[in-house]
Amino acid sequence: MPRFELGKLVRRVIVVVTVVVLVDVGLAGAMLFAGAKSDQLQRADAIVVLAGEHDGREQYGLNLARQGWAPTVVLSNPYLPGDPQMKNACAPARDIEVICRKPEVLTTRGEAMMMRQLSEGRSWHRIIVVSWRYHLPRARLIFRQCYSANRDSVVAVALPRDYDFSPIGWELTFFYQFAGFAKAALQGHCD
Repeated sequence: MPRFELGKLVRRVIVVVTVVVLVDVGLAGAMLFAGAKSDQLQRADAIVVLAGEHDGREQYGLNLARQGWAPTVVLSNPYLPGDPQMKNACAPARDIEVICRKPEVLTTRGEAMMMRQLSEGRSWHRIIVVSWRYHLPRARLIFRQCYSANRDSVVAVALPRDYDFSPIGWELTFFYQFAGFAKAALQGHCD
């Protein structure tokens, strides 16, 4: 086979493989992440709001506590000092306890370890975890690895919002979540 034809064949194979991978990641990601289900709310000892965008998550966690789902809200706070959103959310409240804490490790794994430490010190048995819908499957896995293997200990709830990602944005989000799953599987349980 002439070199020119071999190069053309290799390029075609690369294009086909790339398209297949993108379609597979998109379809699997849509089923696993974009369509992830929230757990049914249950009364808990605390609500933890995982860090991310200031997209209403802090207020949502505080509102859940004010509705009686838990007496305490833990806001993961890896943001810069003086962040106006966190300054407002972390203000003392009369009706609920608000704890703002920076995890030692600025990842979901670090947040799960932070909650395990708080739970051990306060004898908490069940927590509500608030995050993006597409992050819930990975958050559940990590909290089982690093917080508690007991499935009844963690209630994972999606922040109620729509995501207006482009197809490329969704594809990148799905790749990130799959990579996060692989990382969590490799890291295993926290000690």
